[in-house]
Amino acid sequence: MTVTLAEIRETPLSVDEVLTSVSSPRAGGVCLFVGTVRDHDGPAGAAVEDTDDGSDDKTVAALDYSAHPQAAEAARALAERLAADGRSVRLAVVHRVGHLEVGDVAVVVGVSAEHRGEAFDVCRELIDEFKATIPIWKHQRFADGADEWVGLP
Repeated sequence: MTVTLAEIRETPLSVDEVLTSVSSPRAGGVCLFVGTVRDHDGPAGAAVEDTDDGSDDKTVAALDYSAHPQAAEAARALAERLAADGRSVRLAVVHRVGHLEVGDVAVVVGVSAEHRGEAFDVCRELIDEFKATIPIWKHQRFADGADEWVGLP
């Protein structure tokens, strides 16, 4: 079981790089998660059209991600812990920091496994734990000039 990438970068991310890094002749399934900057921020789990008058939604103009200096080490430790359980063949996670525009790729996670079920399960576990535990903070800038920090301790 191998962690092929666990990095925090200021440069644009490549889905192809992550896919290539987790590809293996041993793997019968590869699962990728690609997180992008969306154009709005509203209640968790609600689509834009789900709000009655749209008042809970804020139009996102851009955002900036900041990371703790040890975020990459924490990401690698998380990926290595998940790789150690033997459900996957290869794992990768790369997150971008700095200024991002709507539509930019912010995070790419890739997992290969002998069977598709394990690839899906480990990929979801990796992105969920990454977002919950890795010290990366988001500074959202809204079209109306307001801003907010997300993920601060």
